[in-house]
Amino acid sequence: MKAVVIGGGTMGAGIAHVLLASGHDVTLSEADADRAEQGRDAIRRSLAKAQEKGKLADADAVFARLSTGDLPEDAELVVEAVPENVPLKQKVLGFAAERCPNAVLASNTSSLSIAEIAAGLPGERVLGMHFFNPVPVQQLVELVHHEGVDPANVAKARAWSEQMGKTVIEVRDSPGFATSRLGVAVGMEAIRMVEEGVASAADIDTGMKLGYRWPMGPLELTDLVGLDVRLAIAEHLAGELGPRFEPPRLLRDKVARGELGKKSGQGFFTW
Repeated sequence: MKAVVIGGGTMGAGIAHVLLASGHDVTLSEADADRAEQGRDAIRRSLAKAQEKGKLADADAVFARLSTGDLPEDAELVVEAVPENVPLKQKVLGFAAERCPNAVLASNTSSLSIAEIAAGLPGERVLGMHFFNPVPVQQLVELVHHEGVDPANVAKARAWSEQMGKTVIEVRDSPGFATSRLGVAVGMEAIRMVEEGVASAADIDTGMKLGYRWPMGPLELTDLVGLDVRLAIAEHLAGELGPRFEPPRLLRDKVARGELGKKSGQGFFTW
């Protein structure tokens, strides 16, 4: 079966990886040729790494099913992984809706309203399909449905997710869904604890890993996601759900200084 991934950044490349590895043909759509090539390179490296670990038999053969040409008319799934901006997501999904008339249209947003994204689009085909970073490793997919989506398309998205080896949870469209809402709440409180001198970032994370069996602590996760991304999500949730999600001053100051986490080399930890 054929799938389209729009956006070849970290998340888009990871989504393309798991689609390819599960046997599908994938078209990667990017804003320009340079970005498309960067996305292809990231996917190639990711597949090669999977082969080195014994998770793929032939990374080159899998990679050969990736293309960057026109969107195929017979695509059955489109997943957008562009920046968290509603008009941008509407634009790229609208483009895909016209060229792939039978495809489920999925947004990888971690917190934006699916109903708002679906407005002006064929809403019965639009849903949230929230993957987690790094996509080839993380098992969860959060399917988010709004009132206008056709349940048959939710079932199709679940089938696609399970074919990729993912475990699915279904969530009603609401601010932050389930995972981002809980994850940001814990993350903001952990940052407040650092700000107040309750404990070091390392000790807070160790406490959550050993005491609650988190695979990584909330502050390491914030560094991995990006402090700027976490700040934007927290601001959105604060606007929708109230002051309990208000970002701490420490987070705002770090973002203002360019301490964005792993991608900048410095966040709550040095990378």
